[in-house]
Amino acid sequence: MTENENFNQKIISAAEEREKWFDNVELPKLLEDYRLHFSCLRNIFDNLVKRSLVVPDPYKNDSRVTEISLPETSSFADNERSIVLGIRLSQYETMLDYVCNFMKFSVSQLDNGKIKKMIELNNTFSWANLSVNSTRPNTRALAIVMNELKTGVQPIVQSLLKDSVSKTQTAMAEIDSGLKNLADFQRERYKIEIRKRVFANPSFSKEKAFASSGSLVGEIKRLFPSCIPGKPFNNELVSELVAEETSPEKEKLQNSLYERLKVKEAQEEKKPTIDTHAIIMDALRILASTGEQFNAIAEKVNLNHEIFQSEKKTLKDTILRFLRNIFGLEEPPVSYDIFITDKRTETKKKETIKYNEFYANLLKKSRVYASFISPNSPGYKKADSQNDSAILEYLNKQMVENNHIFAQLYGLDEFFKNTSKTVDRSKIKGLSMELMTIKNIVVKFNQKRAEYLSYVEEQEQMKKLGIS
Repeated sequence: MTENENFNQKIISAAEEREKWFDNVELPKLLEDYRLHFSCLRNIFDNLVKRSLVVPDPYKNDSRVTEISLPETSSFADNERSIVLGIRLSQYETMLDYVCNFMKFSVSQLDNGKIKKMIELNNTFSWANLSVNSTRPNTRALAIVMNELKTGVQPIVQSLLKDSVSKTQTAMAEIDSGLKNLADFQRERYKIEIRKRVFANPSFSKEKAFASSGSLVGEIKRLFPSCIPGKPFNNELVSELVAEETSPEKEKLQNSLYERLKVKEAQEEKKPTIDTHAIIMDALRILASTGEQFNAIAEKVNLNHEIFQSEKKTLKDTILRFLRNIFGLEEPPVSYDIFITDKRTETKKKETIKYNEFYANLLKKSRVYASFISPNSPGYKKADSQNDSAILEYLNKQMVENNHIFAQLYGLDEFFKNTSKTVDRSKIKGLSMELMTIKNIVVKFNQKRAEYLSYVEEQEQMKKLGIS
């Protein structure tokens, strides 16, 4: 076997291992980074919409996405910011949804054309340089509305937004680095295909080809169309390959190529010790991020309650309220009969909500959850001092309670919309946006909780096997 054939076998083997590493390690991590960014974007977008700083594209769900299409990046007037930025954020969110949920993350599927599109999509907004002085219209507009969003909101919201931007910046740096590495590998795969198909072809004349660089280029050009049909001939990559096979510095080039393709030991090292306590605390913080939504829901519910109650006021009710105010007497309890849906059976059942108690519980949840957001808060520190079992028990209890509250909120939302007078229905505030935000947060929370349980189970199994 010739020296060239030895090298080709060695390099082909290294490329196959590299491809497996991308498919099993690097690309799944890249997908998780995209999903993290997607979750953070939704949090930011939902808050911008809620404060009426942007208007989402009303037609965003009308078209079926089958490939990445890039949002506009052209300039627009300041007085068009809320509408134009809302449309572009909607398009960006739709594309991220497609990337996260419909694209297959594998070396064979992500060719350089798709990689280029993904990088261009990532550049719709410059997350690493989110500045009002940016020369890029989308980035500048987003920075302006983000600054407006931060003013006049609760510290908990500011903390969540800062966290979302920080996590997005980290995720996007990892994504861009991963896509660049994949693009570099796809260039090498092109050359590997020539080594595997052209060099191995019976018609390939080794003696003639390796006599000089010109001869090798000629042989590759002659056999390329039949050996690798459908692919364009890339002069630059073919020149790199020829230099690796025939140039005076070929040994140096070959060693460099092998080092780039070889799966490094650091990439195959043993899994680090998992800090399950940190994971369960992450789950707590994720759940706690619903506190701001509970507060917003409480405000809307109370507004709807006051509208509904005002419809029932008579002169007698007005006099009685006046007298109660004079003597410092509490308002009589109010109850609402609603219908809630049992998710397991899809049946509806009647339930009576004691309004004052229900409203107070919403506010309490908002306050308690707010105390867990910052790692420096007393609430967080107290939770952090508990053992994992106690934290898990608390989280499980909260989810049981919250699932019932969510069902009650859906029922109460429907009650106010359908039972209030027609003239007042336009004043009733719907809860769908906040409930959808909470639903998305709960999905992320359940993923983190499942991750914790999986690691705990793995550790228990290892203990049983006597493995520390």
